[in-house]
Amino acid sequence: MNSLTKIFDVRAQMIFNGRGEPTLEATISTEGGLGIASAPSGASKGKFEVKSYPNNSVQGAIDQVEKIVAPALLGKDADEQELIDQTLHDVDGTTDFSRIGGNTAYAISVAAASAAANSIEMPLFYHLSGSLVTDLPQPLGNVLGGGKHAGKKAPDIQEILVVTLNAPSFLDAAMANIDVHRKVGVILGKRDSNFTGGKGDEGGWAPNIDNEEALSIVSDACASVSEESGMKIGMGVDVAASSLWDPHQRKYLYPRDGKKFTEEEQIDFIQNLIREYKLVYAEDPLHEEDFGGFAELTRKTKDCLICGDDLYTSNVSRLLRGIEKGSGNAIIIKPNQIGTLTDAFKTTKMAKRHGFIPVASHRSGETNDSHLTHIAVAFGTPLIKLGVVGGERATKVNELVRIEKLLGKRARICDFREYM
Repeated sequence: MNSLTKIFDVRAQMIFNGRGEPTLEATISTEGGLGIASAPSGASKGKFEVKSYPNNSVQGAIDQVEKIVAPALLGKDADEQELIDQTLHDVDGTTDFSRIGGNTAYAISVAAASAAANSIEMPLFYHLSGSLVTDLPQPLGNVLGGGKHAGKKAPDIQEILVVTLNAPSFLDAAMANIDVHRKVGVILGKRDSNFTGGKGDEGGWAPNIDNEEALSIVSDACASVSEESGMKIGMGVDVAASSLWDPHQRKYLYPRDGKKFTEEEQIDFIQNLIREYKLVYAEDPLHEEDFGGFAELTRKTKDCLICGDDLYTSNVSRLLRGIEKGSGNAIIIKPNQIGTLTDAFKTTKMAKRHGFIPVASHRSGETNDSHLTHIAVAFGTPLIKLGVVGGERATKVNELVRIEKLLGKRARICDFREYM
């Protein structure tokens, strides 16, 4: 054991995320450094995620850290990530982290990795992956949305996203996303004199318009910024279809648009959106148990990622089921959905092995923690879902700008289409 990375203190406290909700921040001290990490939260959670906190109580999670987590980690080597993460599983003793909480496990896991990296004065992404890493993910930015991230009169589709397809650098890609976001705001203001400039949880505009108008406005903004910048900008959607699915009627309900779709009609609807708006990305187009529908849509679709979030919840067992059925070709990686860095890495590795594109992702209830960016670079995810504006979103964008600067001439921004 490197004496510098030996853990001598483990603490947890309550802080608040961008929605003003309580969450847990973990601090791990080693002989040579300090690691601090906090857990995000989602508004639309997949039902197959690990439990966020014991009995939904952040204070209960803090109590568990003091009683059983800290004693188990004291004296261990923070540099041994798999050992740290296995210890978290062992002290929890359940399959879904219901005793200590998945958010607790995530914050502790990342804080340990951060402490180890700081102890040897190394950036976290280098510590997790090695010094040969050179690739940066493309930022997939939320510019307009609705659903559970916004008010009742906003579009039913939860997120309308943009991504540059030929940006020379991460900095250029981030700037293009910001320009599209700004352009969308200008268009909304011109079309609706009553538009107040309201935004959803992730910083995307949240106007009182229907889905088709929202998509049309973003499409116009992308075309305008593409012409001005010389960079091709593609569109994507996160439908968050589980929040629209009514299992009793067996239909997808779009309250803002006043529409109801059967399972087959939903597939046709998504296909039409992909064709009309030349979408390059469609996340959760069907509900979280419809492996067959995902497979059918994937077979019928070309040149567009069909990505599962609630379907997979970063869980390697569910991913294996999807691989067998051909349910999509991309997977969201949210480490706190599964609990630890080791678990998230195993899912990412499995996805790559079977031709699924892993997409690192923030959550709607974020903090100013920027570790997700280091995880994305270390894990080699070609895409990262981020907000475009807002403090807790800009923190992550700016950290990737710094990483690109640190890598210098070796830095290369991924083109996710190379993996399709």
